[in-house]
Amino acid sequence: MKKNNDIIKIVFAGGGTGGHIYPGIAVADELKVLAEKEGKKIELYWMGNSSGMDRGIVEKNLVSCGGSITSFIGIPSGKLRRYFSFRNFLDLFKIGFGFIKSIFVLLKLKPDCLFSKGGFVSVPPCRAAALLKIPYFTHECDFTPGLATRLNAGRAKNIFVSYEDTKKYFKGALASKCLVTGNPVRPVFYEDRKAEGLKFLGIPENHEKPVLLVLGGSLGAAQVNSLIVSELEYLKERFIVVHQTGKAFAEENPDVMASGDDSYKPYAFIYGEMPAVIQSADVIVARAGANSLWECAVCGKPMILIPLCGAGTRGDQVDNARYFESNGAAVVLAGEDATAENLRKGVEKFSEKEVRDSYGKSALSMCSRKSALEIAAIILSEVRS
Repeated sequence: MKKNNDIIKIVFAGGGTGGHIYPGIAVADELKVLAEKEGKKIELYWMGNSSGMDRGIVEKNLVSCGGSITSFIGIPSGKLRRYFSFRNFLDLFKIGFGFIKSIFVLLKLKPDCLFSKGGFVSVPPCRAAALLKIPYFTHECDFTPGLATRLNAGRAKNIFVSYEDTKKYFKGALASKCLVTGNPVRPVFYEDRKAEGLKFLGIPENHEKPVLLVLGGSLGAAQVNSLIVSELEYLKERFIVVHQTGKAFAEENPDVMASGDDSYKPYAFIYGEMPAVIQSADVIVARAGANSLWECAVCGKPMILIPLCGAGTRGDQVDNARYFESNGAAVVLAGEDATAENLRKGVEKFSEKEVRDSYGKSALSMCSRKSALEIAAIILSEVRS
């Protein structure tokens, strides 16, 4: 395909969850900065699910909104469920249509390369790129590679992984393609915004009790929210509890949302202020999605992790959580261990500042590298060559 050599064009592919989108946006932001430093014009396009959250998140980061993404392009996307469903059959047609649309989009854009951030929506664009001989990279954020990464890995120029130990899941020629880069985190998480976070939360800088931040997810993690609410009075005695409940929980439990006071601050969802809020926390209770793990870790925060378990998941959150636990960065409450008694033990452990500092330092040492910048530099080097 004939290209315009005066403009760098890179297509991003991925979606389905914020964990597949925000790290990609972090890479896009760094690419834009690097290109501008070299005096190059760059256009960054995002191919994501035509339905769902993808468009909403990406379009908040368009160039027209002060971000780095030129435009969002929706494609049909299926999903491979880990249980029998007639929708698995129907989704094969969506995947096929996604592949065909990807071919036409890539033929029109003529990008220099493609970067896949994962999620099943990334598979058709990667297959189309391989067919059109467009080089592409893929990134795996979890400790163990997901199905989309395994499908995309074969024709990828490089497979970016977040952990050294993840390389063992790729064999032969695929292992030689692996580059350990860490998980991309938006630049704002590396800035000191603790005071801004406390101000947003209405917490004085000289507060006596430590701040416990509970991340119940954007839609609401029922297990996490139920556990916190059941132990709320106990937690309030020891911490200032900041609780992102998720919108669904907030709508279903207006009495909880209205019970806020100086020691309990519930929010349905925290968006732009989240980096500052994380930095203002002393301990964080959360699931173990790769993106939130790294965002908390680069801020040096000790964590109590309640990973998603069960038949509907491949176990990636448990793997992530156990890896952080083995490195002294988190306490894990998985499966049957996610009880009120064990939650009390965990928060009691972190009531000691020395313990919090030790776990926080371990988290920071695991995730201190600026992964988005590393990945952006590698991609830009490929474009130059």
